[in-house]
Amino acid sequence: MRQIASARAAAAAAAMLFTGMFGAVPAEANILEDFFRQFSQPDATYSRPDAGPPWQYRRQTVQFRTNERPGTIIIDTRSKFLFFVLDENRAIRYGVGVGREGFGWRGVVHVARKAEWPGWTPPKEMIARERRRGRIIPAYMPGGINNPLGARALYLHDGPRDTLFRIHGTNEPWTIGSNVSSGCIRLVNADVIDLYNRVRIGAKVIVL
Repeated sequence: MRQIASARAAAAAAAMLFTGMFGAVPAEANILEDFFRQFSQPDATYSRPDAGPPWQYRRQTVQFRTNERPGTIIIDTRSKFLFFVLDENRAIRYGVGVGREGFGWRGVVHVARKAEWPGWTPPKEMIARERRRGRIIPAYMPGGINNPLGARALYLHDGPRDTLFRIHGTNEPWTIGSNVSSGCIRLVNADVIDLYNRVRIGAKVIVL
């Protein structure tokens, strides 16, 4: 009983720390229970707190020459970097995970919408594809720390058309620097929150 109580106390402390770092999460996430599961299930996703991205993918300000205006996002899918353009030939560079083989894309789009702790509605094609592989994914998942979209999402449109691609967070930080997604661009949650706070609706996004 003491071990259970201790685990619950640790979970509560972790929940408070997480909330302090990333802000409030939806009620559906039930952050205390999610953190308690970390202690009771050693193989759970959040049992890998040290499995963050390699050092070269950590956020930093770098020299970056471009003719694009400050506020533009440029994503180099080959090098796995996202650049948020600043003034004076500088940019904030973030490490990202990109589309796996067969799911990569390139083009010029824009940020049409932003969301905090977004819900996830998988495309029908993804649901069918995963079902063929024997994996059942839900038709909808509410926002929260276990949601694949992570803490924030930027919705990318090509003119009025939703591309269905997003720039979003992830609950799998060790995947940054890899070809892992179905075309979306993923960042660790701390980075996507930082980017979210800088990006304006309508911002130009160039995917190379």
